[in-house]
Amino acid sequence: MPTALITGIGGQDGSYLAEMLLANGYRVVGTVPDDDPANIDRIRHLLGRVEIVRDDLLDQDRLERLFAEHRPDEVYNFAANSVLAASFRQPIAATLVLAMGVTRILESIRKIAPRTRFFQASSSEIFGKPAEVPQTETTPFHPRNPYGVSKAYGHLMTMTYRENYGLFACSGILYNHESPRRSPEFVTRKITLAAARIKLGLAKELRLGNLDARRDWGFAGDYVRAMWLMLQRPQPDDYVLATGETHSVRDLCEEAFSHVGLDYREHVVQEAESFRPPETSQLVGNPAKAGRDLDWKPTVTFRELVRMMVDADLEEMRRSS
Repeated sequence: MPTALITGIGGQDGSYLAEMLLANGYRVVGTVPDDDPANIDRIRHLLGRVEIVRDDLLDQDRLERLFAEHRPDEVYNFAANSVLAASFRQPIAATLVLAMGVTRILESIRKIAPRTRFFQASSSEIFGKPAEVPQTETTPFHPRNPYGVSKAYGHLMTMTYRENYGLFACSGILYNHESPRRSPEFVTRKITLAAARIKLGLAKELRLGNLDARRDWGFAGDYVRAMWLMLQRPQPDDYVLATGETHSVRDLCEEAFSHVGLDYREHVVQEAESFRPPETSQLVGNPAKAGRDLDWKPTVTFRELVRMMVDADLEEMRRSS
């Protein structure tokens, strides 16, 4: 039975990956940053099947003890506050976890378990202001926010440990991937929650920023499958994980509200103060390499994803009312 260690198991990606690995016969060890019950909400249905431990990515000794005790065959690093806006408010804290945390994990693997295979959750934000559209694995980095800068550091450090220490270490350059488990701070979930609330008479309007901002949105369940496939390869490599298509926030609003029989134009209010500074340029990934090497492609369309999220929010609200 192989052992997988998932840092940040309580997040969207960690919960989907844990389900998949358990179904594939893995022993799953997951870390959470503290005892806050919110950190295990998404995996509450898995308690008893996964082993949960406290982590501190700033404590090297603690990390090394974790690796010495569990000797994982695979490590998936999701430990981060993935809300981009938070990195503007707390750039030092974001850097410590997103950048130095990756280095500490890699160093623990090098010292304690050098045969461990490591996946780093990189981000399309490393491209920020991209030199080309769509972006590939060779597109130059140009991050434009503290989150993107920190992710670029983690990506390059993963590459450094692969090339200089011979570790099986790779990064998935993740474009926006969503699900009913997405945190409400993200615009996708804000919109689907609002559509459900307004449909049920619990709210009247939704205030958003730039409705013309475009993103490459996919389904998180598809993306964790690609992460696992990356660690099954004979040699480590980095991959863009994306759909190759973009949709605007306006498109998302239209799809979410029309799914429940509403016209988003009657409920969505655009306000300048909600615009993200600075707004990133067109981030859209070219997943051709992942398709070729991993035989991977997204299975859930944009429309199916949005409707899945709206339906889940409606069901949850009806159940809790």
